[in-house]
Amino acid sequence: MGLFGRILVTLDGSDVDDAVLEDVLRLAETLGSTVLLLRVAHFHTRDSKVAEEDEAREDLARAATRLEGHRFPVETVLGRGEPQDVIIQQALALDVDLIAMGTHGHGWAKRSVLGSVADHVRHNCDVPLLLIKGHTGKEESASSA
Repeated sequence: MGLFGRILVTLDGSDVDDAVLEDVLRLAETLGSTVLLLRVAHFHTRDSKVAEEDEAREDLARAATRLEGHRFPVETVLGRGEPQDVIIQQALALDVDLIAMGTHGHGWAKRSVLGSVADHVRHNCDVPLLLIKGHTGKEESASSA
């Protein structure tokens, strides 16, 4: 298989997913890549586990439906645990050539307090990483003014 034959696309259930899927769709069509959609169910209590897994499955189904009918295969993977760790584990286990993930564009101060999944993956995984900044309401309102 050619360049970026297997692309792991991380989803988080936010609006950022739309921007990532839009760019990955064009990339996968151009390269004939297999797209592997990953959504990590992250929960801290047994009560939230079922709800989070159900939401993750819905996000995966919605994303897979959006990519249906194009000239590349799509697979879904439901992970469980800490997103940054699961992304790295799955990237290695699935033998992917590229990880595509969205960023929310938080500033450095917020990232230093909350941490950044993308930053953790970037520093702890050798698989190439494509970061796609999600669209915000500020950008849309500025462009429509």
